[in-house]
Amino acid sequence: MVSFILTLKRLVGGLWHAFKEKDFQVLFVLILLILLSGTIFYTQVEGLSVLDSLYFCVATLSTVGHPDFVPQTGLGKIFTIIYIIAGTGLFLGLILRVAYGIMTSKK
Repeated sequence: MVSFILTLKRLVGGLWHAFKEKDFQVLFVLILLILLSGTIFYTQVEGLSVLDSLYFCVATLSTVGHPDFVPQTGLGKIFTIIYIIAGTGLFLGLILRVAYGIMTSKK
């Protein structure tokens, strides 16, 4: 339990350190915009609920995937391809910035 608390403290410290940097702030806003646009798209075009759309977007960007949903429309499939290519890179960049924040906050 102590190990968990220390790890959590380190993660929060790293997030705090990362959030002060302009690169992280820009990536964070871009990720929020991508999540918002994906949620709106899947709600309008594929007919998913807002919660299901947001869940699908987060699962897709984090590369976990969503086995229960596959876009049904051609437009949905094209959007998903672009969404994955653009969003995954940004999401991984955000994770990289958090990891960098954790490593540099110890110094």
